[in-house]
Amino acid sequence: MTHQLRPVELDFVEVAPVRLAFAAALEASPQAVYQALAEDLVDWPRWFDAVSGVVPTRGGDGRDVALRVGVTFEETVLASDPDSRYAYRVDRTNAPAVTALAEEWRILPGPTGGSRVRWTFAVDGPPAARAFARLTKPGLRHSFHGAMRALDLRLARAATH
Repeated sequence: MTHQLRPVELDFVEVAPVRLAFAAALEASPQAVYQALAEDLVDWPRWFDAVSGVVPTRGGDGRDVALRVGVTFEETVLASDPDSRYAYRVDRTNAPAVTALAEEWRILPGPTGGSRVRWTFAVDGPPAARAFARLTKPGLRHSFHGAMRALDLRLARAATH
């Protein structure tokens, strides 16, 4: 059963009680990374193992996301800044105890080419939910870095074909 979360805005990724941030360097250009994150939504499961499906909704203003572990999200896109940022909040989820959740993907040019990607996972909930979110940090870090390696490989293959 899904429940409604508190609507938050973009600033939530800076002020949330729990903020988990991860960064990775990619060979792919910021333009290619942005396209994969914000425009090629249905391809997310091909490079992000935790994701089983992403469907754009509301003319691109929303997303329905399913994770392989059975968690689902109905999301609203908060920012879609070409080649630099993609962010969204979760409006409804079946994840228990969470009261607010937003994610931001920042894409910067790498110092010697390629891209630097920073993912911030921001969440609120009762103390037990906050503690659980903090405990997930190693798993989220592993998932993020695996996804970034897979995305970089996928984009490199696409660039050569």
